[in-house]
Order: sequence, then structure tokens, then C-alpha cells
Amino acid sequence: MLPQAKALPFLLFIFWTLTIHGQTATVAGTVLDENNQPIPNVNISVGTEGTTTDSNGYYLLLLIAETKLTLTFSHLSHEDVVLEDLILSTNETFEFNPVMNTKITQVAGVEVSPTGEKSVEGITTVDPEIVRKIPGANAGVENILKLLPGVSFNNELSTQYNVRGGNFDENLVYVNGIQVYRPFLVRSAQQEGLSFVNSDMITSLEFSSGGFQAKYGDKLSSVLDITYKTPIEFGLKLEGSFLGASATVESISKNNKFSSITGLRYRNNSLLVNSQQTESNFNPTFVDVQSLLTYRFSDRFHLNFLGTYSVNDYKNEPLTRQTNFGTLNDPRALLIFYEGRENSSYESGLAALKSDLLINDNTKVSVTASVYHTQEEEFSDIIASYELGDLDTNLGSENLGEVVNSRGVGSQLNRARNQLDALIFNFAHKGAYKKGNASLEWGAKFTHEDIRDQLRESEFIDSAGFFIRPFEPAFVNNQPEEPFTGDLIAYESVQATNFVKTNRISGYAQYSEHSKLGAHDVYFNLGLRAQYWRLSGEGFETNSQSLISPRAQFSIKPDWEKDMLFRFSVGGYQQPPFYRELRDVAGNINPEVEAQKSIHYVLGSELSFNLWNRPFTLISEAYYKDLTNVNTYTVEDVRVRYVANNNADAYAYGFDFRLTGAFVPGTQSWVSLGYLQTEENSNQRGYISRPTDQRFKFAVLFQDYIPNIPNLKLYLNLVYNTGVPGGSPNNADPYDFQNRLRDYRRADMGISYIFADRKNQYPEGHWLHKFKEFNVGFEIFNMFNNQNSITNTWVRDVDTQQQFAVPNFLTGRILNLKFGMRF
Repeated sequence: MLPQAKALPFLLFIFWTLTIHGQTATVAGTVLDENNQPIPNVNISVGTEGTTTDSNGYYLLLLIAETKLTLTFSHLSHEDVVLEDLILSTNETFEFNPVMNTKITQVAGVEVSPTGEKSVEGITTVDPEIVRKIPGANAGVENILKLLPGVSFNNELSTQYNVRGGNFDENLVYVNGIQVYRPFLVRSAQQEGLSFVNSDMITSLEFSSGGFQAKYGDKLSSVLDITYKTPIEFGLKLEGSFLGASATVESISKNNKFSSITGLRYRNNSLLVNSQQTESNFNPTFVDVQSLLTYRFSDRFHLNFLGTYSVNDYKNEPLTRQTNFGTLNDPRALLIFYEGRENSSYESGLAALKSDLLINDNTKVSVTASVYHTQEEEFSDIIASYELGDLDTNLGSENLGEVVNSRGVGSQLNRARNQLDALIFNFAHKGAYKKGNASLEWGAKFTHEDIRDQLRESEFIDSAGFFIRPFEPAFVNNQPEEPFTGDLIAYESVQATNFVKTNRISGYAQYSEHSKLGAHDVYFNLGLRAQYWRLSGEGFETNSQSLISPRAQFSIKPDWEKDMLFRFSVGGYQQPPFYRELRDVAGNINPEVEAQKSIHYVLGSELSFNLWNRPFTLISEAYYKDLTNVNTYTVEDVRVRYVANNNADAYAYGFDFRLTGAFVPGTQSWVSLGYLQTEENSNQRGYISRPTDQRFKFAVLFQDYIPNIPNLKLYLNLVYNTGVPGGSPNNADPYDFQNRLRDYRRADMGISYIFADRKNQYPEGHWLHKFKEFNVGFEIFNMFNNQNSITNTWVRDVDTQQQFAVPNFLTGRILNLKFGMRF
């Protein structure tokens, strides 16, 4: 029979049917595959009774003590593991962690994958080991996401990403089912430092770029679902490089009831920033600690606590910058001298308590309460004196490469005193009932947001001794005949204090079933989300809105000789405004902003086949998003500034392809290809490209090793994106500035030598005996030293009054040394 795909791969079910009488013992552990990764849904049986492993590969089973038993571990596409003649003493806890070998099952010409299932939900699953190994200037989960089709961003220092034409605020991120948040005030990728997700703590990573089910939430673009490990033994992992260091500790009690995993990370981006064209005294400190604690009161009731605390302390004192641009026939340069400094601090913490209860073999419920608190500050005073001019290109000149024939001089003062305090409380209930091939899921959530924000920003521009006033009604100025005595006014200024509270009540219900249509396997999911939100605050009237979002998915696996699966998703996605979406460019709150709306249409297929006697999978998707009530915005580095209205319509459509498989035996690599077009129509003025209109994307993730030296590994990622719109000067109409940034090209490579791992262990007396893992290596970021840019600096030519878009280039070529060890 054909392998049956699960309708709900994200549910964590533990089935208990063994009724114990008298004296008992316990057997527990984690089932692993050949790559030392946990295997979910393994059947563990003792006679006619048994259980299954959860999504972390963990199992716990009560047995009759003082009796000879046979324990069998079975899973589709893996060889059975049989533990015979097992006799446990009363109250004994026996830990057994079997490793199951993969087998290839050929049934009716259809090859079964090692997991025994295909994704009927359109969810991309990424091996956590790839996340930890693949090099990147900001290595981690987001570094891997940017190698997937439909996901892009052109700033290697940022942990934020765009998905199929959406912006950073349209992505949902969950860790162990708990929604996580990013800092609000970050405006530069240099200020970010660390991803929220600690890669060393991950056991599973699943990602959907659109058309996701009702249970996942109300954002417009994507869902990233992360699960942290449940340890089965003590472990200590240490990593270090020129960019920082990390430590991860895993522990479990003797009775296997209590386990914990804690990660501590430190990062310093000085090495990366010093490769940019702006010379500066740069002193960033990025530190965070995360801990997941689990206590198993019984085989049916678990309690989990997730706690995080992070501090991003960013200090920067820019000195000079020279950017050469223009053409070979008309080369130009922008030379800037800086005075002053900036100091930004982002301090945040998350505490979440989650209880899981298995009511019976078919029903599981959970209750989660979480509190997120962030305190953010941005203090800066920067004076920039600039000169715009032509370059000396005379090869025999002593001033070769220097600025001659100035076309514009001036200065600019930027001052900021921004402070934000945000408190977000969530209380949620989820439940699931499964019987046979059908399942019902439901959930309800209450969210309270209390945000206090003070904005104090100003920018003064002085050109050749004259302050430039902002665009405002004409004023009388008869200089030089008559002196002008008006006040000096900032070219751009934001002065606002906001106190905003939002209460949200949301819920969902969805039904899934796996059935047959003739000889074909059919899967469908029908869901409905609803939300009511109410906004209140000082200085404006309250506002509320009710939303309903139906969603549906249909998948069919034909009874063909080829191993194929087809998917179709359609649904409504409505994103109620969060705080930043309510705030306009002047910093004021517009309480009339409503939810942005989108309808997703996603058609996909998945083909598994053998190539060079190795398994490969080709995943293809076509999508269309129809957006209404759009809240338009601009992007400055990583700062999104909304117009805070709903006066635009938009669309996004494209095609994504990903070929993944063993290009080199024993490794996983992939090639991604995508095309995207997204445009918006504001106030019926016509369609123009949105800030995320990145048309073509090509990416490669490649792993290799030297056959004669298999412990010498190579990791490579390549990205090519066509340029996005370069934005417009302040106060300018974006309809008049539709030029694009240059194409983005980047290659990062890492080479590591594996001294010890699961397959390379050493006897007592050897210096490597104490290491479970030990590797050293180096990374080369931006291997070909491409000059990539993310934004423009706009400078005016004094003679012609023409404004020039001067690109702000990103990091150059960097060498980083690193090591990793595990005990």
C-alpha cells in the first residue's frame, strides 16, 4: 500500500493504552536516526500494548516489573529495533535510546521517503543541523530561510526577512507554540545583533510561506514554527568565533521527570561593520540567555517554562565615509566627516508557562500564559559634513581617487531621543481530538498590549551656509536685500508621545481528514479564524473591529507510478494593526486604521524521484495574493515607516521552485528559484512597485566533503536577487522615484574539520575521548567582495539641484575563525 501522509504533522500526540496493575517500572528515552536526529511517531510496542514518540522523538512507557518482556520499535522506512528479554526491577527507570537505520521500501514503483510521509500542508521542514552548520554573517534560522524560494532580504546583518512581497511585520514566529516578538525601534541592521531563535536549542524547524492553516494566526505572509529540544541526557556545548561565543547546557533528573536546556550567547559585530565604508569607533554588545524547563508530573501531564532575557547595547561613533559611485565616464564621490555618537539599547524579556494534558488516547489540551516586556532607547547626536564632487581619474595624478571639483557641500545634524516601553500579555488554550483518519482542532487566545512611546527626532540640513527649511507654505525672503529673521526649523521633525492599549480576542476551529478517492489518497482541511480587537489610548477615541477568516486546503496523492503529491490552498488572511502600523510618519496614532486583508491562492506539487541512484524532491508552487485595505509604508534600512491609512490595493504573484536532495552522497543540498512581482495602487493613482518588489531570486545551499578526507567538510550558500526599489528622498512622492538598487550577489563559504562526532569516537586515553563533538574551521563571508547596497543616501547637486542616490554599501569580504565542541 502507498505510504500515508499525515493530515496534522505538527500535533504532538502521546498514546497510552497500557493499564498497569501492581508493581511497575519505567523505560524512557529518545529514538534517533542515523544522523542523530530524533524520529517522531515511532511505534513502541510490548505485545498488544504500547505508545509512540512525540515530535522530539521522546517516549515514556510504564511496564510490568519483574517480568520478561520484548520491546519493539517500528517506523515506516526504518528497520525495526527489538529489545528482547527485558526484565526491570520494581520502580526502576531504564533509559534506552535506540538508533534506527533507514531502509528504502519500494511499493508499486513508489519510493517511500525516510520520514514515511509528504507534507500535505505545504510546510517546509529544515534539518536543524543545516541551520547550525551553514555559514553566514548572521548565521542562524533566518540565514537559512533566505535560501528558500519566496524569502528574501538584502542585508546580511539583519535577522528580518520578506516573504512573497510582504514586509517584516507580516511574519509569525513561534517557539514551542509561544509567539515571540522583535524590538520595535530598531532602524539599522547593525543594531540587531542576535536572532531571537537560539539555533543550538532547536530540534525542529517548520516554515510556511503562505496558504497556512487557521490555527497559525492572522499575519499576512508567513509562519515560522520552532520547537526546542527536550534533553535525554546531560550535555555541554561550546562554540566560539571572532564574532562571539555561545554555551548550551542540557540536563535531566535521575527519575527523568525534570529536564532543562539553557543557552547563553554573546555577539560582537565589530569585525563585520569595520568592513563597511564608514569608519567608526564601534562597540556593540549583544547578549541573551534562554531556558526551557520541563517537568513531567505523569505520563499524561507535562508543565513547561520558557524564559528569555536579551540586551542589545549598541554604541557607535562614526568618523569618516567615502562612497564612490556614478559611471566610468562620470565618476562621482560622496565624502563625509562625522562628529558625535549614537547609543541604542534594547532590553527585553519573555516568560511563558505552558501545560500539556493528554485527557485520553484521542484528546489533548494545553493552556499557555506568557508575558513579554521590552524597554528600548535610541539616543544620538550626529553631525555629518559632506562634500559631493567628481573623482580624479588621472592615473598619473597624486590625487588619484580623491574628490575634485565639488558639486555640493553641506552639513546635516541628526538628533534622536526615543524611548519605548511595551508590555504584552497572552493567555491561550488549544485542543485537539483525533479519531481514525479525522481530527478536530480548536483554540482561543486573549492578548493585551500596553505600549508607551516617546519620539523625539529632528534633522537639520545646512547647504553652503544656508539652512534648508521643510516643505511648507511660502514665506517672504528677500535676502540679501533684507535679512531673514525666521526661526531655524528642522527639515524633518517628529515630536510625539503615545499611550496605546489594545485588547484582542481570537479563536479558531479546523477539521482535517484523510480519505480515499478511488485508489487515490485525499487530504483536506477546513478552518475558520475569528478575531475581535479594541484600541484605546490617550488623546483619541477608541476603535474596534471584528474579523472572520475562512481557510481551506486540499491535497491529493494519485495512485501513480511516480511519487507525486498535489496541493491547493485558499483562504482569507486579515492582519489587525500592531502598534507600528497605527503610527504615521509624524509619529501620531491614527485610531481609524483597520486590518489589512489578503486572499491567498496557492497551487503546489511535490515530486520525489531517484537521480544518480540518490533521492531527490522537486517542490513547485504558484501563488497569487489579492490585498485590500493596504497600509502603505517605506523602508529605511530595516525601519518600516507606515503612512497609517488603508488607502491602497495591492497584489503579489509568483512562482517558486526548490530541488533538494543528495547532490553529494550523505549530504543534503538544494537549489531555489523564484519569481515575484508585487505592486500597489494608492488613492487610485495607478500601480507602482512596492518596496519589496524583488523580481528574481536564485539561491544554492551546498554541502560537500573530500572523499579521501571525509571529515573535512565544505558548506556553501549562494544568493542572487534582483534589486528592489531604492526608495525616495524625505518628503518626496514615491511615484516620482522608482529607480532600483543594484542586484544583490553574495557567496559565503565555510570549511570545517570534524575531529569527533557521533561517528568518530575515541577510546579512553585518547585526547579526544571526552569529546562527543569537536570541530574547527573558518568562514569567508562575501567571498567575491561584491558591493551590495540596501538603501540610498540622497544628496543634492548645488548647480543643477538634481538629487543623487548614493548607495549605502554593506559588508565586504571577511574571514572568520570558529570552533565547536560538545561534551
